[in-house]
Amino acid sequence: MNKIKELFNIQYPIIQGGMIWASGWRLASAVSNSGGLGLIGSGSMYPDVLRDHIQKCKKATSKPFGVNIPMLYPNLDEIIQIIIEEGVKIVFTSAGNPKTYTSYLKEKGITVVHVVSSLKFALKAQDAGVDAVVAEGFEAGGHNGRDETTTLALIPMVKEKINIPLIAAGGIATGAAMYAVMALGADGVQVGSRFVASDEASSHIDFKNMVVEAKEGDTQLTLKELAPVRMLKNKFYQDVAALYATAPSVDELKTLLGRARAKRGMFEGDLTEGELEIGQVSGLIHDIKPVATILEDMITEFDIVHHKMSNISL
Repeated sequence: MNKIKELFNIQYPIIQGGMIWASGWRLASAVSNSGGLGLIGSGSMYPDVLRDHIQKCKKATSKPFGVNIPMLYPNLDEIIQIIIEEGVKIVFTSAGNPKTYTSYLKEKGITVVHVVSSLKFALKAQDAGVDAVVAEGFEAGGHNGRDETTTLALIPMVKEKINIPLIAAGGIATGAAMYAVMALGADGVQVGSRFVASDEASSHIDFKNMVVEAKEGDTQLTLKELAPVRMLKNKFYQDVAALYATAPSVDELKTLLGRARAKRGMFEGDLTEGELEIGQVSGLIHDIKPVATILEDMITEFDIVHHKMSNISL
């Protein structure tokens, strides 16, 4: 039995990333109904909005789903209490210390997974008592690790040292990529960018279309002095690059970033001044599809690759 399928009681070991401004109840419930594990991205939600999305998700699916919590965001205690009150049984934490809430959540019967970008933090998450870790490579969109370790290198390094289930993330949008990281030791995958370009994602249609049009080299990791983030190279990115040429202070970077820049781009569709977070794998995303089709395509391709590999000899 696959460890991730068993841990979450799902049909396929595919988790939808809990992305800000893209992962509302429609996306999460669609992924869960299609056999994966959907996650509501709480990072872009006020507590009352999160409660509403959880309640709508419960009505839209009878399958397991979870909530992703970026631990650097405010209102954490209130968000945790809402999750408990609403009976959510799966929580993915990220961008913070897993020791803060893991034991408390597990006492409430909640399965806890922590997202990491390095072996060091994977071991810390395991020591904190999480049930699994997501190891996310440098290719991933949105906020990322400072070490710039790629998925191809990160997964086997983490697999070698931990003894809990391992979920691979970063650069995974196809069944072939899923097969590759599972061959390296992952028990399942977390997929973000591919689900941004889905019918059910709450991201703006103009942003989705820009993702589809993206090519190799159209994303860049930047703002490492604040929180490393991979984004599309639009005017805002060019403004950031121009500011870097002046050796800016952290305060100057914060001033340029301002507030709600990601919402402006990803949710409201300002492709010029918005922060457009997406992964390198956007260069392989060529259309906007229903979630059910995305999962079906991934599983079909996974099976095809598996069959081909069984016939290859050296």
